[in-house]
Amino acid sequence: MEERHKKILQRNRTNLVGELDPSSLYDGLIEKRVFTHDMIDEIKSSGTRRDQARQLIRDLETRGSRAFPLFLECLQETGHHTLVELLQDGGPAVQIQPPTPVPIDRPVIQPLPVCKSAIRSRVLRGTMTVKGMFNPPLSPEREYMRLKPQGRIRRDSIQSYKMDANPSGHCLIINNVDFEPRSELNNRKGSNTDCDRLESRFKALSFIVKVKTNLKQRQIKHELSALSKMDHSQYDCCVVVLLSHGTEVSHSRFPGAVYGVDGQFVPVQHITTYLNGQHCPSLQGKPKLFFIQACGGDEKDTGFEVSPDEFEPPVVSAHDQTDAIPMSSSSDSLSMSDEPDARASLPTPSDILVSYSTFPGYVSWRDTQSGSWYIETLDRILEENAATDDLVTMLMMVNHEVSQNQAKGLYKQMPGSFNFLRKLLYFQS
Repeated sequence: MEERHKKILQRNRTNLVGELDPSSLYDGLIEKRVFTHDMIDEIKSSGTRRDQARQLIRDLETRGSRAFPLFLECLQETGHHTLVELLQDGGPAVQIQPPTPVPIDRPVIQPLPVCKSAIRSRVLRGTMTVKGMFNPPLSPEREYMRLKPQGRIRRDSIQSYKMDANPSGHCLIINNVDFEPRSELNNRKGSNTDCDRLESRFKALSFIVKVKTNLKQRQIKHELSALSKMDHSQYDCCVVVLLSHGTEVSHSRFPGAVYGVDGQFVPVQHITTYLNGQHCPSLQGKPKLFFIQACGGDEKDTGFEVSPDEFEPPVVSAHDQTDAIPMSSSSDSLSMSDEPDARASLPTPSDILVSYSTFPGYVSWRDTQSGSWYIETLDRILEENAATDDLVTMLMMVNHEVSQNQAKGLYKQMPGSFNFLRKLLYFQS
C-alpha cells in the first residue's frame, strides 16, 4: 500500500474501529482479491467487532497498491458512506469504479432421453426446461441461487494456528534453584537439568530462548513485563516456563503462585495477564503457552487401587523431592522440601494454555539428579511426537505417563492443564 494511504488509515483508525462493520466487507474484500479466505478467517478469529475492525485495518496496510481504493469501493457498496467521505477528505480523490460484471461461461447441456414421469418430476423440481411445459426466462442471479447447495455448508469445526514463522516466537525460562536463607525454602536440586532440557527442546522447536536464573519476585515481574512490551507481530507464538517453588493463594481467577528466591510470590493469574490481548496487542489471536513446574499445595497423593490391566510398573527413585513448602512441623522426611505448586486457571482472554506439573492442591515431585517427573516426560514427549501430534494431545500423553510414576513407593502425581486455545497447535519440528 502507498505510504499516503497508510497515513490516512492511521489518522482515522479510531473512527474506523468505532464505526466499521467488518462482517459486511468480508465477501467484497475476498471477491476483489484484497484478502484470501484464510486471511479473513484470521481476522474473524481476533475477537469482538472492534477487535476485528482493528485487525482488518492493520492487515490492510500490508496489502498491495490497489488495496486502499478497493477498500473504499467495499465501503461504498456496503453503505459506509460517512467513512468513505472521511477517508477521502483532505487527500487526493480516489476514483471508485463500479464493479465490472464477470462473464459467466455456461456449458451447453444436451438433454438425455427420459420417460414422461421423470420429465414431470424434474419439471416440478425446476431442474430442467421442457418446451411447452415449463420455460421461464432465468436471470443469472436466479440460476445461481438455484444451483447453490441447500442448507448450511459444512466446515471443519477446529482449525490450526498459524505456526510457520521462523523463528516461531520467544520462549522465556525462569529457573529458580538457590533460595535465600530468609525465604525458608530449600534449594531445588535437579532443576538445572529441567532447564537445560527445555532450553534445548524449544530451540529445536524454532523458538528464541532466554533463560533467567534465581530471580526475586520483582525480577520475575520485570522479565514478564519486558516480554509483554516486545513486538511479537512477526512471530506466531510465545512460551513461558517457570521452574520454582509454589504455593496456594487467595485468588479471583487463578489458583496458585510461584515463588521468587527471596520468598515472595507472584500469583499465576498475574503471570498470565502480562501476555493477554489487552496488555500485549501483538500477541492477540496467537497462542500463549505457560509451563509451570511447582507445587499446587501441600497434599500428597497416595493414589487408589486399580485392576492389574490398568497398572504399569512405577518409577521409584531414592532421590525424589517435592516443590512444595512444608505446611506443618511434621517430622516426615518427605515434607522437608515440600512446597505448593503454582497451577493456573485461565481468565477471559483466549488463546492461553497453562500446563502445570500437578493437580491443584498437591505437591509436585522432582528427582534431585534427573530432574522433575513432569519436565523429563514433557521433554521426551515433545521430542518423539511434535512432528505428528498437536500440543493438547501430547500433554495428555504427559499426564498418562507421569501418573504411572510413584515416589518412595507410595506417592503419585497428576499433571493437568487449563486450555483456552481455540485451535489445534502444531509446533515446527
